[in-house]
Amino acid sequence: MSNSEPAQAQTPAGGTPAAASALHLFYSPPGTLRLTVDNAYSYPVVKLYQAAPLSAPGRYLSLLNGKGDEIALVGRIEDLGDDTRAVAEEDLQRRYLTATVRAVTALRNEFGVTYWNVVTDRGARDFVVQNLSESAVWVSDRHILLIDVDGNRFDIPDRTALDSDSRARLDSVL
Repeated sequence: MSNSEPAQAQTPAGGTPAAASALHLFYSPPGTLRLTVDNAYSYPVVKLYQAAPLSAPGRYLSLLNGKGDEIALVGRIEDLGDDTRAVAEEDLQRRYLTATVRAVTALRNEFGVTYWNVVTDRGARDFVVQNLSESAVWVSDRHILLIDVDGNRFDIPDRTALDSDSRARLDSVL
């Protein structure tokens, strides 16, 4: 696609693609994401997801209606208009909120459940991981993403950069 052509938002089978710039996301009432398309269609409840939040952040955005049916797929967040892009970025930041682990202060494993006490970039946190084999995503040899029982995300971008005590605790359960 050339730079002069408008970016298209792909819609589900049977739908007509609309220019990504024709999509207008907004909150009304506060906390409820809504969508209008070309001021012709309105969706009172919308959920915004990324198809690949770790490997392709800001790309392949899927807009779903209240029933979970896809309304549109946007290739790049930059394709959206300024106001809609700001709302999309805010919503994605809230949905994919991730705390970065700076230190592991305590860790214990009981019957497949791991209890974590950590220091993050957002302060001290305690959380529980149900099954490490399913809830620890190895992004690379050093990068681990943990997802707790409540769906919160805890990122360890480089486990070798942790202090020696934290590494020893982490290695005891991995």
